[in-house]
Amino acid sequence: MRARLDELGELLHDALSPTSIAWQDDSHLHAGHAGAREGGHYRLHIVSPRFAGLSRIARHRLIYDALGPLAERGIHALQIDARSPDEP
Repeated sequence: MRARLDELGELLHDALSPTSIAWQDDSHLHAGHAGAREGGHYRLHIVSPRFAGLSRIARHRLIYDALGPLAERGIHALQIDARSPDEP
C-alpha cells in the first residue's frame, strides 16, 4: 500500500504544491470492519498555499479532484487536515 500512498502523494504535489504533506495508515485499527475489504483507512495532513481563503469543503474538493479516480480505488476512509501555510 505504500506505493499507492506515494502515487497519491505525487498527485497532490502536482496539483496543490504543498509545503508539507503526511499520510498515516490507520487500516490496522479497522480490521474486521466491513469497509476494510473495500480499501484502507488513512489520515492526510497537508499544507498548501492553494487553501488560503477557502472553506474546509472547498479544500477537500481540491484534494479529491487531485486524487481523481485513484481515491475511489483502495481508500475506504480518508480523514483530511488541510491548512494554508499561515494557519497553525
